[in-house]
Amino acid sequence: MQCNRLLNLSKQWYLHVRDETMAPARMVQFIKQHVTGCPICQEDPDIQDEILRITEIILPESKIPKAVRLKQEEEEAEREREKAAAEAEENNSTETEESSEEEFREEDEEDPLPSEE
Repeated sequence: MQCNRLLNLSKQWYLHVRDETMAPARMVQFIKQHVTGCPICQEDPDIQDEILRITEIILPESKIPKAVRLKQEEEEAEREREKAAAEAEENNSTETEESSEEEFREEDEEDPLPSEE
């Protein structure tokens, strides 16, 4: 974080969260509100990653808003589908190569020549 004000505010808010005088989701909301109004935070390229990290640290999985959880689950499922599709494609290309080699071998085999006795 490049904004010293946000750093100080985050520390204060975290103390309230730790003392259970502020909800963790409220702290995340305050951070996001500060970022939208602060020119220093808006220029910080890493601020969104920092907000995600803070959210993961202070919000338990069950407290993350349902819409965010669903989006994360969809992204994870999409990565799994892409990975499975890539593996399937790799397996298909390997099987095709093996079957082509087998066909080639069978075609190359010649009948033995009859012996002239």
